[in-house]
Amino acid sequence: MSTKKDIILIGGGGHCRSVIEVIESGKEFNIVGIVDQKEKLGEKISSYEMKWTDEDLMELVSKGYSFHISIGQIKTVDLRCKIFDFLIKNDANMPVIVAANASVSSRAKIASGTIIMQGAIVNANAEIGKNCIINSKALIEHDAKIGDFCHISTGAIINGAACVGEKSFIGSAAVLIQESIVPPESFVRAASLIK
Repeated sequence: MSTKKDIILIGGGGHCRSVIEVIESGKEFNIVGIVDQKEKLGEKISSYEMKWTDEDLMELVSKGYSFHISIGQIKTVDLRCKIFDFLIKNDANMPVIVAANASVSSRAKIASGTIIMQGAIVNANAEIGKNCIINSKALIEHDAKIGDFCHISTGAIINGAACVGEKSFIGSAAVLIQESIVPPESFVRAASLIK
């Protein structure tokens, strides 16, 4: 008998494919389906069916499912924020998801709805806010702070005690040196160096 918790993904685009890989790498969750737009109902992504639309969310929450927002965050964070706020307001379970091959310190703090993806490292005393994406091979060093609703892209390096303000996007291979500060709602281009 499986002890995995049933989880529903919200958003069936490209980022969803990566989220599925992360969830399948672990033993904690069983994906039961995906919420997306009405015209996509019945389609599948990585063998999981798009079964519901946003109109079904209240009923799904009432059934006790866990949820993860599998919509990416490049152009805007607004939709991720809106859905997260709705789910939290209605007492939905939004767990932290960690890839089996990610390394997360037991002394790090990670808030609800965040995903730590393949090969990412989160070191001691780092703090990561709600509904963040810590993408593949990103490094969050000791004492770094990542605000709510941030996307730290593939291979980005957030060095010790650096701070990233909420709703920010840090591009692939960007480097924040130690104790640097990125203001809220920033967009840091790929391969940038922030001092």
